[in-house]
Amino acid sequence: MLTIHTADTLRIHWDAEPLKNAAVAVEGDRVAAVGPLEELRDRFPGARVRTWPGTMGPGRLHDGPLPDAPSPRERIHAILKLGAVAVLERHVDSPGLRAAAERNDVRVLPTSRPAEITIAGRADLAVLDEAGACIATVCAGRLVHRRR
Repeated sequence: MLTIHTADTLRIHWDAEPLKNAAVAVEGDRVAAVGPLEELRDRFPGARVRTWPGTMGPGRLHDGPLPDAPSPRERIHAILKLGAVAVLERHVDSPGLRAAAERNDVRVLPTSRPAEITIAGRADLAVLDEAGACIATVCAGRLVHRRR
């Protein structure tokens, strides 16, 4: 199923100028298209449309120690709630934590690298409010966090 995600503004990468009335079409775990919302609606007429308040951009990299929690799964979920879809491998210090990251499609990266929304790239998105708090996280095409 194809989903179109749109927000008040879209940033292809977090340093880019914000785009208004833009959206990201996601099919499976990949970005199918990026462009004006109305063009994507016309191109994908049967798609589900999710409209978010705030600014949508690429999923974040969590570059510090993971939050404390009772289980590895809860530690991974804690970073997803922050809009992070990747962690640095030096902070994934146990087999249980690595397995929890893998089960949730969270990338474990050897070094930091810029995040960007690209066509045919992995569909990793974060939607932030005006204060920078995460409203929603899409990791490998799946909505894994939504603030109520």
